[in-house]
Amino acid sequence: MTPLERWMPGVRAVRSYEPAWLSRDLIAGVVLVTLLVPQGMAYAELAGLPTITGLYTTVVCLLAYAIFGPSRILVLGPDSSLGPMIAATILPLAAGNQETAVALAGTLALMVGVITVATGIARFGFVADLLSNPVRVGYLAGLAVVIFVGQLPKLFGFSTDASGFFAEIKAFVEGLDETNAWALGIGLLSLLIILGFGRLLPRLPGILIAVVAAIGLSIALDLAAHGVSVIGVLPQGFPKPSLPLAGFGDLPLLFIGALGISLVAIGDTISTSGGFAARSGDEVDANQELLGIGSANLAASVFSGFAVSTSGSRTAVAAQSGARTQLTGVVAAVLVLLMLLFVPGLVQDMPQPTLAAVIIAASISLVDVRALRKLFDARRAEFVLAAACSLGVIFYGVLPGILIAVVLSMLNVFRHAWTPHASVLGEAPGVAGFHSIKDYPNARQIPGLLIVRWSAPLFFANANQFRDLVRKLVKEEPGPLRWILVAAAPVTDIDTTAGAMLTDLDIELNAAGISLAFAELQTRVRDRIVRYGLLETIDAGHFYRSVGEGVEAYRRETGAQS
Repeated sequence: MTPLERWMPGVRAVRSYEPAWLSRDLIAGVVLVTLLVPQGMAYAELAGLPTITGLYTTVVCLLAYAIFGPSRILVLGPDSSLGPMIAATILPLAAGNQETAVALAGTLALMVGVITVATGIARFGFVADLLSNPVRVGYLAGLAVVIFVGQLPKLFGFSTDASGFFAEIKAFVEGLDETNAWALGIGLLSLLIILGFGRLLPRLPGILIAVVAAIGLSIALDLAAHGVSVIGVLPQGFPKPSLPLAGFGDLPLLFIGALGISLVAIGDTISTSGGFAARSGDEVDANQELLGIGSANLAASVFSGFAVSTSGSRTAVAAQSGARTQLTGVVAAVLVLLMLLFVPGLVQDMPQPTLAAVIIAASISLVDVRALRKLFDARRAEFVLAAACSLGVIFYGVLPGILIAVVLSMLNVFRHAWTPHASVLGEAPGVAGFHSIKDYPNARQIPGLLIVRWSAPLFFANANQFRDLVRKLVKEEPGPLRWILVAAAPVTDIDTTAGAMLTDLDIELNAAGISLAFAELQTRVRDRIVRYGLLETIDAGHFYRSVGEGVEAYRRETGAQS
């Protein structure tokens, strides 16, 4: 592979392209465009931007990812999970000015592009793991509620100026007397078609059918004359490339928003690409994925676009339609571009409530009921974590919600490390090796020997936990102890705080006539123990390759029998 092909996988894809794939890619591209147009416009509105910017974004991000993205069929574009984050970041700064909002959104996409590209170059693809699965599921569920409530006034044919979950609910209830029956009717019909086809006939393009039906009814019934807002003629042509300009004072707030958006986009992209790659037996290059999504965001930023992420639903449509390569996305992008250049009035009669229905349907899809039920049944603590993330998004807003999600995810990791699993081991009759006496109640312990397995790194947060556990076990031991053997295979690290604790603990145990020994300690961890000076107190001979070897050494030294 040449350096050019490594940095631009699209070049490699062109060189290895097989003619037999062409018909499938062309058909998949045509099918895909039926989703891209309505969703692009809807998610632009969700982000608080003109609908046309969603189409600009769709075109350039697909073309950029086709060049720099490594996945064969991954589809990028405006995303329902990013829309509220973009709106929460730019709308307070735009103060109602749409031109300013577009410039701010472009700057935000530029920042997201720089962050993700830099993360990929630095090979920091692992940052996607900052959002654990319970946190991600909970965050998206909360986001779905926020999106749903925010779109209700548009579905009912009126608008509100409220900001914040409870204020929006109050404004919606108070504005119900302004409901436009025609708008509500076309909106509910559109929603029913989208959800109905998604449930009963998922292979058919429910969104396209809803949009075509809504446009047809809009023309036939002259819905605009009945007070129903319609899209109107889109601006013809395509914007010239230009760097977005935001005020210097806005940059700190934009950067904070860009960090949250980058985290969600990275997580979505790597998890989605991994899932689809596994189906086809491909491997995921997480760092190249970051370069791909970063390039898509950079391209969007200079063509009046906004931040993008991966779409699992659109990728699934491409896969079901037979897509074999990124030519599918290129075909779809070209078709959207042709519409903008030659037939911008194609969707002018689309009712705004239909766009609200598209967004509401997308919000419903964000709620993974099966995953929430599984968390509730399998691990109640992680379900509580997911619920806390949901409530954080609902009560405090989208951007604080993502910060809460990250903090809770990291605290969850810290909690597991702070209170790791520990067990006492013994010999179970008929079972080779040494096993937890809780799992094997009939396991025999060797007189005078306590074997303890500690299943975590030893560091400042749990060092005292380990010391207190050993003290407790020593106190509870019915007979005199001579050795404590630590089964240390899971101990992947020992920091200086834990090293100091082990020194003090060994001195304390030696005073009681007890030796401290280790089995299966990794070489690099033992090297650190040596650097910490622990061998000045712990016998250098008390490090064994296996628990069995340590037990045999104890028997030789003490003459003990099982």
